[in-house]
Amino acid sequence: MNMVKDPVCGMMVDPDTSLTAVYQKESFYFCSDLCKRTFLEDTEKFVGADGSRNTVLEKISRRIAYFSMEIGVDPRLPIYSGGLGVLAGDTLKSCADLKVPIVGITLLYANGYFDQKLDEWGNQQERPVSWDPSQFARLLPEKVIANIENRAVVLHAWQYDIIGVSGFIVPLILLDTHVVDNTTSDRELTAWLYGGDERYRLIQEIILGLGGLRMLRALGYHELERFHMNEGHAAFLSLELLQAKRSQEQTDWDFNGVREQCIFTTHTPVPAGHDQFSYDLVRQVFNEPMPLKVIQMLSGEEQLNMTRLALNMSDYINGVAKKHGEVSQEMFPGYTIDSVTNGVHSVTWTCESYQGLYDHYIPGWKKDPFSLRHAISIQKQDIWNAHVEAKAKLMEEVNKRSHHSFSPDVLTIGFARRATLYKRADLIFSDPNQLQDIARNTGRIQILFAGKAHPKDGGGKDVIRRIFRMAQQLQHEVAIVYLENYDIALAKLLVSGVDLWLNTPHRPLEASGTSGMKATHNGIPNFSVLDGWWIEGHIEGVTGWSIGPATINQTNPEEMAYEDAMDLYQKLRNVIVPMFYQNREGWIDMMRQSIAFNASFFNTHRMVQQYAANAYV
Repeated sequence: MNMVKDPVCGMMVDPDTSLTAVYQKESFYFCSDLCKRTFLEDTEKFVGADGSRNTVLEKISRRIAYFSMEIGVDPRLPIYSGGLGVLAGDTLKSCADLKVPIVGITLLYANGYFDQKLDEWGNQQERPVSWDPSQFARLLPEKVIANIENRAVVLHAWQYDIIGVSGFIVPLILLDTHVVDNTTSDRELTAWLYGGDERYRLIQEIILGLGGLRMLRALGYHELERFHMNEGHAAFLSLELLQAKRSQEQTDWDFNGVREQCIFTTHTPVPAGHDQFSYDLVRQVFNEPMPLKVIQMLSGEEQLNMTRLALNMSDYINGVAKKHGEVSQEMFPGYTIDSVTNGVHSVTWTCESYQGLYDHYIPGWKKDPFSLRHAISIQKQDIWNAHVEAKAKLMEEVNKRSHHSFSPDVLTIGFARRATLYKRADLIFSDPNQLQDIARNTGRIQILFAGKAHPKDGGGKDVIRRIFRMAQQLQHEVAIVYLENYDIALAKLLVSGVDLWLNTPHRPLEASGTSGMKATHNGIPNFSVLDGWWIEGHIEGVTGWSIGPATINQTNPEEMAYEDAMDLYQKLRNVIVPMFYQNREGWIDMMRQSIAFNASFFNTHRMVQQYAANAYV
């Protein structure tokens, strides 16, 4: 029996026996005459001008609003820069799969982050992205105002629907200032992700937090109970909540009432990841009726610290791995900081060949990724065949993009992260002679790199140039390619097609890291520094290998880097390369164990369920 949903009350009804009405050539079905009459009296409440279902019931049922400066849900929507945005997108996808009553809010970036072009020396050039939001989202009729620099800036919004495995929809609202009512310069306020100067960044964060909350109200989301700030960029929403409560109740500032509604996830122990603005700039830009003394009390006396504001106005605060929770607690003493280790959306990051394998051996894994623990019983040859298929696709793409001839028979190491100094993408080149010797005498190696440097990150751009120099220097022994314009589509190929996933951040600056989790979903062992999620996922010789000593040498970073590099070479020479070429059975065992132990846990279904239990309820 094919049941359908009554657009008014949400109950499931049998279309063969229910009451019916036709609107815009589409049939709607109702459980009762009351629902049918309600629908016909105000049809636009339930059906948008474009024919989309936009039920009052669905808006009333939304209890959680998820704010993030970037959200990566589709490679064709360039509204993300890297890990933070992709994590946000994976979170909302799992919410859709699990039917969590949430709505997402971010900005629509007309020029995206940027398209990366690399010349023959590895110099990065940034170009705007060309895309048409109307191809993916629908423009909503509502508009709201944010008072910025003593003028009214008009915001409208687009809606992109994230559809779960059972058809449940999580709306993603994209805020946009490209409105005819705005000045030419104001239309550009949502043009670039992480572009412009401090003023531009501050305005965007006002638009996200304050403008986002106003837009949700205008769209009819009146029953929201919890507001999740994914990083401090959205912390202005707490000020808007404070102001709204005071206006409605004519009382003193209800700090506790707002605090009980807010959740804050901090993602980075790197100081540059915590935005701060001078109060001179705040006075120029922020023109809402909020006394400066209140903002200073909540955000810091000297500067407006967005992280401090989020910490002070949140009832639940968490880091994104167990170690990161401890590091954050040390950074922000006086606050109670929990941890919810990140995950990835299993269906998104599992390649086609492995999806087919899991469908055969583990039916239902898409709804219950924890069942991937049963991968331990998959036939070894089937595991390897799925990997060979994924690797062939990656090799084809690499050889098409570059002037190299990468071989599917050679051990292929992958490293793809944001290009910045603390990620240490070039650690593997600390002693090029050792790398050459391993390739000559132990087994052939080829290495793939990818990652964008922030336009203002000179150190990150230098790392890319150094990798290009090493590629030239080692070209006769080790094939090295740096793939430009790293995005979701390229990431999917890399995390499924390499043989070994490498990660070498400077400890303890890796908050979580998710690229290695994506690799595990495709049976790829990790070779990583013990930081972030890998502290929890690492079982030496079972799910992969560690790099460097377990203890951190805080007093001498150069000595720690040397120790990490020497351990990396030692394990490549004596353990990893020999196993790949001489013990294929043992290698496939590690692939199965990576899936069973790591992919089954480090996924956003488990993560969202933890948020629901610890923060949303």
